[in-house]
Parts: sequence; structure tokens; C-alpha cells
Amino acid sequence: MIREKNPEGFLSAAEIPLFKLYMVMSAFFLAAGIFWVSVLCKNPYNVFKIHWLMAALAFTKSVSLLFHSINYYFINSQGHPIEGLAVMHYITHLLKGALLFITIALIGSGWAFVKYVLSDKEKKIFGIVIPLQIMNVAYIVIESREEGASDYMLWKEILFLVDLICCGAILFPVVWSIRHLQDASGTDGKVAVNLAKLKLFRHYYIMVICYVYFTRVIAILLQVAVPFQWQWLYQLLVEGSTLAFFVLTGYKFQPAGDNPYLQLPQEDEEDMQMEQIMTDSGFREGLSKVNKTAGGRELL
Repeated sequence: MIREKNPEGFLSAAEIPLFKLYMVMSAFFLAAGIFWVSVLCKNPYNVFKIHWLMAALAFTKSVSLLFHSINYYFINSQGHPIEGLAVMHYITHLLKGALLFITIALIGSGWAFVKYVLSDKEKKIFGIVIPLQIMNVAYIVIESREEGASDYMLWKEILFLVDLICCGAILFPVVWSIRHLQDASGTDGKVAVNLAKLKLFRHYYIMVICYVYFTRVIAILLQVAVPFQWQWLYQLLVEGSTLAFFVLTGYKFQPAGDNPYLQLPQEDEEDMQMEQIMTDSGFREGLSKVNKTAGGRELL
């Protein structure tokens, strides 16, 4: 009986570093999640539901990478994954993907920051993205199959196209928010506040574009260009870009008083003060008229 095995295990040269890579990246995402929760606890009055959803995403990503790392460990040592751990990896991968696209779309639509109700167009986007992300679990199942299978490349290309459709769909809420702020900046008189929010949304739009570009285009070009023993650089670029995107998104939308999302318009405060002054002055004038009328009746 002939048994093929690498000196260091059953994994190929390109997959041997993945166990340590995923373990280290899992620790980074866990640290980022803990730090984010500490930031939320320090600013409880500026925290919204979307902030806790971002924390859940960081922890889910960490757990998903942890199970992925353990999966590779058992494949390397025993030649096959443990079924229970593989199922947990599929579940956490599904939750991570769904949370990622939902969070990006919710931030782009301004939900919980500036509004609590999604428009019909935004609801349709979620109706497209969530089912496609459930289908995306099949991608990691295909990855675990033999590349020599007749339908391997076909299904891999189909699922990659599905992932690109999700990436394109989540950009629409950001674009709609930018257009809304552009229209509002010239009509409601709150130019300074709307321009600050518009700048924030434009930065976020560029961030999402860069994230999709690095994780879907540059990473694949790197995978094709490098020698086979350096194929793990593809996963390093994907996970590193994801971590950088998480950190930048948290920085841009952190619960702070100087965040354009959380600032109350100064014009609104001044209008409220003027309305209060006018109300008080009107009340005083009315009271003085009543007193004069009552005094005149007493004289009569």
C-alpha cells in the first residue's frame, strides 16, 4: 500500500501555514472585538444598536477563523477534518458572511444613526443579499472537494459570481445616502452638518470599494502570480484587508461626540432656543394682558 504524505503532515506546501495564519488572525479579530466593546462601554450615551452589531461581527469573524484553523490542524495531522468541527465552521462562516454584508448595508443606509426605518429599496437589497449569503456557504464546501472533480471549476465560478453580486448590492445604500445628503445640503439650510455627513459617506464608499477590490480582485491576481508554496499569501491578504476594513469602519463610526453622525445640528438647537424665547415672551405678554384686564374690572 502506497501512502502519500508530506513530512510535516497531509497538507500541501501552500496550505501548511494556514493553521497558524488563521489562528493568529482569529486572535487579532478577538482583540479588536474586545477593544470595540470597551469603547462602547466608555461612551454609553452615544451607542446605537448598529455598534453592538459591529461587535458581534468581530467576534463571529474570530470564532469562524478559529474553527477554520482547527479544521486545518486535523486535516494536517489526520488527513481528514472532524465532522462536528467542520459543521461548526460552516455555521460560523454563514453567520459571519451574513453579518458582514448586513452591517455594511445598514451603515451605508444610515440605520440607527439617523433613521430607524429602512426604505422599500433598502429592504429589497436585504432581500437579495441574505439569501445569496446563505448560498455562499456552498463555496467553502466546494473548496473542500477535489479540484479534479468535473463540476469543481463550474460551481466555483458560479459562487464567485454570487459573491460579486452581493458586493455590488451593498454599495447601493451608500450611493442612495450620498445622493440624499447632496440634495438635502442645498434645501434644508443645514449645509455644514450635511457636508460633514456627506464627506463621511464618501470615505465609507471608497473604503467598501477598496475592501471589495483587495479581497476579490487583487487577492486572486496574487494567487495566480505567486509560486505554489506562497499561495497562502492570498489568504493573508484577504484576512489582513478585512481586519483593516473593520478597524477603519470602527474608527469612522465610533461613538464619539465629534462624530458627524452623532452631532446635533447647531441650526436646530438655535431654532429651538428661539422658539422657546418666543414662547416665553408670548406667555409673559398674555399674562400681563390678563392682569391688566383683571385690574380694570376691579376698578369698575
